Amino acid sequence: MTRLLTVLARTLLAAWLLAFAGHALAIDSQKAFEDPALQARYEHINRELRCLVCQNQTIADSNATLAQDLRREVKEMIAAGKSDDEIREFMIARYGDFVLYRPRLTATNFLLWAAPVLLLLIGSFIGIRYIRRQAAEVDTDSPEAGQS
Repeated sequence: MTRLLTVLARTLLAAWLLAFAGHALAIDSQKAFEDPALQARYEHINRELRCLVCQNQTIADSNATLAQDLRREVKEMIAAGKSDDEIREFMIARYGDFVLYRPRLTATNFLLWAAPVLLLLIGSFIGIRYIRRQAAEVDTDSPEAGQS
């Protein structure tokens, strides 16, 4: 019975710790704006911009000093009345297209966007030609082909 109580106590402790883990790991624990619409814009923009230090995280998820500075910059620009597009263009002008977490399609990076489709088409074409060639060789090598 005591073993069951120990397991139950540990399970409840683990559940309690998991329930509050999100608050402990929060990057921005305080709201940037009291207005829910401005807060939603702030959070949306922060999820679109890449941390240039971490490179695999958005500035909303990163705790790097640069990410904190970028979040502060976004907050100030929203408070100044800038639109989302103006904020994005400012960040792109300052840090380049790499600052966008989901890069936009431009002439300079078109090949990167098209490469998977092109490779799939080329691979399919080569595969179909190979299969057809193998099928044709089997047809000409069969003993029935010479008797007709």
